[in-house]
This record gives sequence, C-alpha cells and structure tokens, in this order.
Amino acid sequence: MTQGPNEPAQLCKTLTNSDSSDIHAYHQLSNLFESHLKSFHSCKPTMSSVFNLCNPVFFANRYNNLNVKPHNARYKIHVTNSRRTELRAQLTTELGEQPAVETPVSQADVINDDKEVIVGTYGRTPLVLTSGKGCKLYDIDGKEYIDLTSGIAVNALGHGDPDWVRAVTDQANVLAHVSNIYYTVPQVNLARRLVASSFADRVFFSNSGTEANEAAIKFSRKFQRFSHPNKADPPTEFISFTNSFHGRTIGSLALTSKEHYRTPFEPVMPGVTFLKYGDIDAVQELLSSGKVAAVFVEPIQGEGGIYGATKEFLKSLRSACDKAGSLLVFDEVQCGLGRTGYLWAHEAYDVTPDIMTLAKPLAGGLPIGATLVTERVNAAINNGDHGSTFAGGPLVCAAAIAVFDKVSDPSFLAEVTKKGDYLKNLLKKKLQGNKHVKEIRGFGLIVGIELDVAATPLVDACRESGLLILTAGKGDVVRLVPPLIISEQELDSAVEIIYKCLHVLDEKSSN
Repeated sequence: MTQGPNEPAQLCKTLTNSDSSDIHAYHQLSNLFESHLKSFHSCKPTMSSVFNLCNPVFFANRYNNLNVKPHNARYKIHVTNSRRTELRAQLTTELGEQPAVETPVSQADVINDDKEVIVGTYGRTPLVLTSGKGCKLYDIDGKEYIDLTSGIAVNALGHGDPDWVRAVTDQANVLAHVSNIYYTVPQVNLARRLVASSFADRVFFSNSGTEANEAAIKFSRKFQRFSHPNKADPPTEFISFTNSFHGRTIGSLALTSKEHYRTPFEPVMPGVTFLKYGDIDAVQELLSSGKVAAVFVEPIQGEGGIYGATKEFLKSLRSACDKAGSLLVFDEVQCGLGRTGYLWAHEAYDVTPDIMTLAKPLAGGLPIGATLVTERVNAAINNGDHGSTFAGGPLVCAAAIAVFDKVSDPSFLAEVTKKGDYLKNLLKKKLQGNKHVKEIRGFGLIVGIELDVAATPLVDACRESGLLILTAGKGDVVRLVPPLIISEQELDSAVEIIYKCLHVLDEKSSN
C-alpha cells in the first residue's frame, strides 16, 4: 500500500486541528503510530510503511483509501530503537515539507469518531462544543448557547476568565507538576486560603470530588481506629441518605443512593446504611449501635434534585455524632464555594462538620478535589496513609487560587445571592402557572424546577433554542447551575427560552 504525498499532513491536521508545521502535531501523530507498532504484520524500511501502522478503525469512515488490515495477535514485529529514531526523524522531515491543508471536520465526524474510540460510559448530548466566553458557549458550527450548566457546576467564573487564564499561563511557564514528594508554593498558598476561610485546620488535595470523598472515607475509618486503639472492631460503618450522590469510585459509589449506579458493580464497599434525608430519629437510632464511623450528608443535594437540609436536621446531626463519637462529613462538592451565596453552604445553617469535601468549582475547570479536616482528625493520619500523584500540583493550585480569590470576596458572594433571588423570582413569575411545574426551589445559583413529567424533552428543546441546562433527581428536575458571573440580562434570556419551550411537555405527555 502506498500513500499520496499530502496524506501525512492531512492525517496530522485531522488529529490535532492545528497547522501541520506544529511540532506538537508531529509528536502526537508519531506517538499514535508507535502505540500500534506491534499490531501489524510487518514494517518495511520506507516512509510509507509508517502509515501502515495507523489504527484502521479510527480512519475507516473518512479515509477509506487507507486499506490497512486489522492486526492479528499471532503476528508480532520488532523494531530496534535506532530504527524507531530513524522513522521518527523521517516522519518529522516529510511532514514538515508538506503545505498546510485545512481539513474540515463536521459535528457528525466528531460524533462518529467518538463512538469508535471512546468507552461508551456517557449518554452524550449530540453537540460538539469548541469554544466559550463568559456565560456563552459555541458549537463546531458557530452556534451560540447560553450556558446554565457551567460544566456541571464547575466553571464558577465562566469560560475564559482573564485572571484565571493568566494564572494558568504564568504557572505553566514556570512549573506544572513535580508530585507530592516535594513542597510547592501554590499548594501551600491555596491550603492556607482554605484553612483561613473555614472550620478546618488541614487540607488533603486530590483530583476530583469522588476522590475527595474516598479520602474522607479512609480518614474516618483511620480516625476511629486511632481513637479506639484497644478495640478489636472499631466503628467502620457509614450513614448516607436518600437522593445522595457522592461519586462513582467504589467507596463513594457505596455512599450514593441511586441503585442503578451501584448495582452493575456490586459488591461495593459494605457497611453503608441509607436513611431518609431529614430523618434524625433514624440517624440517632443507628448511631446508638456504636458501629458508625461517620455520617455523610450534602447540605444541599445537587444530583439528587436540589433538596436542601433544614437547619434543625443538620444541628441534630452534629449533636448526635458528637454523642456517639461518629464524624460528621459535609459533601460540598457541588454546593460549596459560593454556589449558594455563602462561601460554604453549611454556613447558612450555623453548623460545622469534622470533614468537608470540595471539588467542582475550585479550580475553574481544571481537575482538583480537597478534603478539609480538623486537627483532631488530622492527628490520626500518618505518612503513607493516603496519597495521589497528580493532586494539588502547582498548575491546578494556581488556577484554584485565582478562582478562590474572586469567589470569596464578600461583594461577589452578595451578587450571587442577589442573582439567585432574581432567577427564582423570575422562574416563578414565568413558569409557576404551568401545569407541569410542581415546584421551583434552590439556594443562590443552584436552582431546580421539579416537573410532573420527564425533563429531557424540555432540555432538548432548550438546546435547540440556544440554551444549555441539566436534569437532576429522577430525571424530572431541571437543574440550573450557571456560572456565578452570569448577568441578569442573560438570566432573562435563559428563562424566556425555558418559558417558550414548555409546550414540548404537553406534546410529550399527550404521546
């Protein structure tokens, strides 16, 4: 098989969406070829043979002239290091001689390729997003959308915030990653901010909300073992609640109430009891067993349907945990860091936990999680008890500092409260008379619209009209979690789109 003279540059362009003279493009393409090096029958010492190493599945739809056959596991090849170096040099030289060629990519192209190369864990919306600014997103065809999802409550400062971009760029130019074997200034500076602004004395950094909760699980059990050194069976069990969501790794999944999340992966971590959210009597009864290491609770349930705890419930939880010697863990992965108009959601309840987990908005779109603990809990933790290679790196911590410094400003939080009230009042005015709207509830800029039918048709109709929203609960709640910087004018436009799309609920219910 031979290749046309321009095909290497075209393939490189397709993979990287950048100019074919970009050396990063060559490295990406070269690495792809090398990853498949032992998957084909032979390797001839010619430039065209490099392209015999391409993955035929990936290019099947758009490059049918690449008649490469899939590999057979019985055949193996060996290429010496010197030959690898020669091929890489040859590849770079030949690609560098090719003229830049624009290769148009459509939404259908991207979606089809995704289906061929990505593990099918996501029921994706048929939308390819390519850029964003502020509270607006743009798809591959240039269509504009108002973003009331903010990456599932992640992009607190919207898209492309200049201070965030500057912090990331400046840090990337200096130091991005060194692991937690060493100290770094951004990590310490971020931790100091979190400690100074909260109940906590110490911080453990991770990469996500589910990892933050995994750390809280381990710390809770280690605390109980530390607190009962002479007890053969210290408390190891947990209490969680209906409609809860704490993550998808095995430990945090065990604390997540929805059975369809857990059932395919059972047995998950044992020892978790789900109680009705708000039922303090049931909590007190179970805590009296002396077997519960910690109680995990979201002050405001996001995924569960935008349900908020009462002050009485959280205060009673605090008292019951203190009496039983169990730890109280607040999961503020979604509701924390300004989303409610308070820096921490639990501040509205005048109750403090022993452990608090954070994640989504903290680094403005970069992966981070944080588990905040009191000194009493920290005393039980030793070197080697937990760790993470990537967690709390200089780059992500620099981004988080930029987010934290803006969101923690009292005037910023006051604006979140003001806009949250504005949004709820506007929704009630425009939507509450609709027969399918059961309740509008929320706190700050985490708002839910509960329907008497599935919310998906409304979500789809809004997307077609230029508005991105989410579902929650049992699929019957519209979840609105816009960037915290959203303007009242943008909220006006968003609610108007929802109002004009409500008719699809009538069509769905009649069908």
